[in-house]
Amino acid sequence: MHKIINNLLKIQDTLNQLKLDLQEDTKTKIIAVSKTFLMNDIQPLIEHGHNDFGENKIQEAISKWSDIKEKNPQLRLHMLGKIQTNKVKFLLPLFDYIHSLDNLKLAQKISEEEIKKKKKLKIFIQVNIAKESQKNGIDVNDLNEFYLKCKNDLNLNIVGLMCLPPQGKDPTKSFLFLKKLSKNLNLLELSMGMSNDYREAIKCGSTYLRIGSDIFGKRG
Repeated sequence: MHKIINNLLKIQDTLNQLKLDLQEDTKTKIIAVSKTFLMNDIQPLIEHGHNDFGENKIQEAISKWSDIKEKNPQLRLHMLGKIQTNKVKFLLPLFDYIHSLDNLKLAQKISEEEIKKKKKLKIFIQVNIAKESQKNGIDVNDLNEFYLKCKNDLNLNIVGLMCLPPQGKDPTKSFLFLKKLSKNLNLLELSMGMSNDYREAIKCGSTYLRIGSDIFGKRG
């Protein structure tokens, strides 16, 4: 069996075992974060039947995924990186999910493009959970107002919240806090957990894991 498929199956086994231990029935999806990897690395996963893939850069995603997605309409592409407003028009035709909505200007641009292109994306609001100056995301104190504006004024399909916990600290506290914020807004999806902390994220109720190196190996 291909090494990359083997890596994915190991993560799925860990996921299933943790769910069993926790007696949880949350459906957690694994996003294979394929940024910087070539289609040669990605193709075995597509052939295996994996459908969720994550990219960080729009230009890279367009060159890699445009043809493949046309041939495989079941594939779901997740935008995980920082989005510049002038790139939104290129993002919409290709992507299905955004995990990094982090400001009002971007929300307004997505709304405009959705109307033009007659397509709705599933969107996560990125929350700056620990108020770190070097990170993007909506401040916790502004989250309610921002969410209502996106939903009511801009008619965006906000499905959940996303966070990047502080490095070097136990992520559990951040994950549980995001879960609480999500519950307060009646949102069902939680995008949290990467290669280094996905076990903790599963225990805290994550519904989307964003895993790159544990599937594809280290980036060059």
